Amino acid sequence: MKKIILILVVALFTSCKSKKVGDAPKPAEIKIAKLMLSDVSVSQKDKAYELGKRVLMTCNTSKFKPFNESEAITSVIQNTTEERLTKTCTKFRQYYGTFKDLQLVEIYKNYIDKIIIFRYKALYTKKVANKELRVSMNEENKVSAIKSLDWIDTFQNK
Repeated sequence: MKKIILILVVALFTSCKSKKVGDAPKPAEIKIAKLMLSDVSVSQKDKAYELGKRVLMTCNTSKFKPFNESEAITSVIQNTTEERLTKTCTKFRQYYGTFKDLQLVEIYKNYIDKIIIFRYKALYTKKVANKELRVSMNEENKVSAIKSLDWIDTFQNK
């Protein structure tokens, strides 16, 4: 009987694995992490908000002041044109109504690309669905991507 108890105790101790201190992910291994709203400067939050709002206001005014080289990278400048925005805005306005404002919900940092991603809920007059505007800012504080998605509560890096 003592041998059986001894074998069970040894088996119990060898089967239990404690988590090593080194098992936690290191900051360099983290690809994308959620930031506190206070972790990002007010000026950077304001810039992302203003540039995002400028894009969606095109839906109300049918006028867009193009981004310049101090505000966005070349590919964003080339892809964000009044013509393209007007085409998208026609669909948005019919379905969602008039654009009202942006509400900052979350901020993420992509440590690989060193990009900060601002997630906004785009507020419209019709409450048929929630839309997200995602504004990505690079290290130079320029828009590196801007896109509209259907809102989902869980962040997914698309």
